[in-house]
Amino acid sequence: MRSKNAQLKEQIYRFVNEWKQEHGASPSLKIIADRMGVSRTTVYRYLLEMTDDQNGLIYTGDSIETRELNRDTMRFSPAKIVGTIPCGEAQAEEELVEAYVNLPSAIFGSGEFYILHAVGDSMEDAGISEGDLVVIRRQSVAQIGDVVVALDDQHNSTLKRFDGFDPENRAILAYMNQAVYPGKTIAVQELQVQGVAQHIIKSLR
Repeated sequence: MRSKNAQLKEQIYRFVNEWKQEHGASPSLKIIADRMGVSRTTVYRYLLEMTDDQNGLIYTGDSIETRELNRDTMRFSPAKIVGTIPCGEAQAEEELVEAYVNLPSAIFGSGEFYILHAVGDSMEDAGISEGDLVVIRRQSVAQIGDVVVALDDQHNSTLKRFDGFDPENRAILAYMNQAVYPGKTIAVQELQVQGVAQHIIKSLR
């Protein structure tokens, strides 16, 4: 096979990475061809040579893998953004799916996740501020010290730290903002955990 244009190889490689980052999948030959201004046959031949070059791109016929974005680095856990969670007084919240996202397993781990917008200031000491996105692993059990989405005795949801049980065997959900709510807690007769906070996604303002 005749050696191909090195600049076009680099452009194809860079475009494949950009597309996979944005869409979570490989671009088709037609998409690459349209972007590069060449034919699909030309793209096909370039991908084959780039694979033979062993320079980090592998074209399998079904997908295109690169050094940065391949089957190992692109494992995802699906999650949905489902509205708000109060970091203050418990509130009734109706689940409303705003969007579906894929969380890279290399960063977030595997499991069933959902994402909530934090509202209020009761979890500032845990690094959770109003407007942050809190990634929740869906589970019904928690360890003492976990930040949990839990129901109070009126079946309203709240985000608090699980602090164990009091002498009356009530579960203690603690505020984490000592400057504003020193020692404040919620006691519930039966701990009903809807998930445990795993990560915080916030914008740098």
